Amino acid sequence: MAVMPMMTRQHVLTYVYLLLYISLSSGVILYNKWLLSTLHFNFPFPITLTMIHMAFSGSVSFLLIRVLKVVSPVKMTFNIYATCVVPISAFFAASLWFGNTAYLYISVAFIQMLKALMPVATFLTAVGCGTEKLRCDVFTNMVLISFGVVISSYGEIHFNVLGTLYQVTGIIAEALRLVLTQVLLQKKGLTLNPITSLYYIAPCSFGFLFIPWYILEKPEMEDPHLQFDFWIFFTNALCALALNLSTFVVIGRTGAVTIRVAGVLKDWILISLSTVLFPESKITPLNIIGYAIALSGVVFYNYLKLNEVRISQPPPQSIQDDSAKEDLLLSEKKADDGLNSNDRTSWNDSVYDNDFDEEAPLMSSKRISHPHLGRKPA
Repeated sequence: MAVMPMMTRQHVLTYVYLLLYISLSSGVILYNKWLLSTLHFNFPFPITLTMIHMAFSGSVSFLLIRVLKVVSPVKMTFNIYATCVVPISAFFAASLWFGNTAYLYISVAFIQMLKALMPVATFLTAVGCGTEKLRCDVFTNMVLISFGVVISSYGEIHFNVLGTLYQVTGIIAEALRLVLTQVLLQKKGLTLNPITSLYYIAPCSFGFLFIPWYILEKPEMEDPHLQFDFWIFFTNALCALALNLSTFVVIGRTGAVTIRVAGVLKDWILISLSTVLFPESKITPLNIIGYAIALSGVVFYNYLKLNEVRISQPPPQSIQDDSAKEDLLLSEKKADDGLNSNDRTSWNDSVYDNDFDEEAPLMSSKRISHPHLGRKPA
């Protein structure tokens, strides 16, 4: 009887975390669109907005790590920084730059439809880098997603070639960042939490953005009629930082599969909200049909990834048996050597540390789909 309240409380917390993630993710995207759109706040400087986010995130992470010492920095060598952090930061800056620039030309709804190409770009990039094998079922699924996006694009009333190119380029840059993170950082055994990742990557990304900002946007920002409201940009940067942290919390509390499902729900919510908040956004039946086809491919892709995780994991009974055997061995070793029980290391604490999450590529997720996995044995 005592289990039911715990289960109910856990379910409530899970829904609260998911609601927080969906709200922040949708809010940041709509907030950015409102800021950048010439029909609304009229701040058409996507590089500047991205640099504000990087400066704010880097400053907060520096405060937490170096001043308040809430989070401990990782051991970062110059070689790791130069060969790993710098290229990852470059693609991170590019993905944010091009993605934010797309808001100037195309609607939020169409941007979300184009983002369905993310699994395609990530898979093809991973195959090119040798971290994935070209499988027939996955490749067929990628063709289905691409076909759906093409139909959705054909049905777009206000189709803009430049905006579409910006968004697709941002998707490619993000895919390169995800795969490079897996290849460069995680194979070196370096895992960063949201604060330490921002501490190292945000300043470097800011530096990469400075040159294009100086050439493309600085001359136009010298207009004396340019409006800049400190509190609007502060809350926007705060929401962007909160989204980064919430992603980590949700993955840690629920799992990578759950956040992928939540991402599908978030896309539909964003498409619906954008048509209400931005009347210039129009959705056609062909948009919906194409996106539904692409989304079915995304869902099937997530299903394939979930199956891969389940196949790679030993069955729960074998985990318990192995854990019991380890407890027995540790007890015998303790009896022989007089070890203290506090020195024991649980096998379950590290068995799933190497899982790769596309939603949070700088962090490993210990909770994937089984709530009983990853716990210390009683």
